[in-house]
Amino acid sequence: MLFDNFSEWTVENLIIRVVVSMFLGGIIGLDRGMKHRGAGTKTMTVVCLAATLVMLTEQYIQVYFPGLANMNRLAAQVISGVGFLGVGTIIISNHRVRGLTTAATLWASATIGLAVGIGFVEGGVLITLVMLLSLHILPFVERFATRNSRYCNVIIDLEESRYLHVIIQDLKAAGVAVDSMEISTSKIGDSISAYLILHTGKGMENTEIYEIITRSDKVESVDFL
Repeated sequence: MLFDNFSEWTVENLIIRVVVSMFLGGIIGLDRGMKHRGAGTKTMTVVCLAATLVMLTEQYIQVYFPGLANMNRLAAQVISGVGFLGVGTIIISNHRVRGLTTAATLWASATIGLAVGIGFVEGGVLITLVMLLSLHILPFVERFATRNSRYCNVIIDLEESRYLHVIIQDLKAAGVAVDSMEISTSKIGDSISAYLILHTGKGMENTEIYEIITRSDKVESVDFL
């Protein structure tokens, strides 16, 4: 093993678990804080430490009150409970979803705290390193894939809903397929907002799609996501 056995109930191991939990939660939060995300160093550290305390409490009950502890019960409550905390960081606005990575990182910090709290320090350290590596490398991979993708997302605001059919027909005539579509209607008048995922032709630019859509003078705005 890379590390010693930290699962034994000793004062030294308790201190090591708490310090490691604080360190791992802190560096995850620092990484998010430098990017000005919703949950920073303080939030991540507190979540990780709290999850560690849950597992320490579980083991304390098992050591001093044999037969009363269920090592899965409190951990399960943490995993589900932190999910509600993460929901508060998710914002959906104009078909854009923000905060999902922050919510997932909060949840991951809690699970790291649980692992460290029960003595599985090597697992907590390994996942922290891999998670930080993923958070920094995957955006580059995602941008590369997006640049070479033939899919594009567009939001169209129309004065009258009946003109959406005409726009879709014009797109199909230009070789653009509508992969999926969501429509939001206005409470006033007949205006609508349509969110389309389009599969474009090879080499087709967004400017070409924009020109096709804006042929109708009933189009109020076009926004590419």
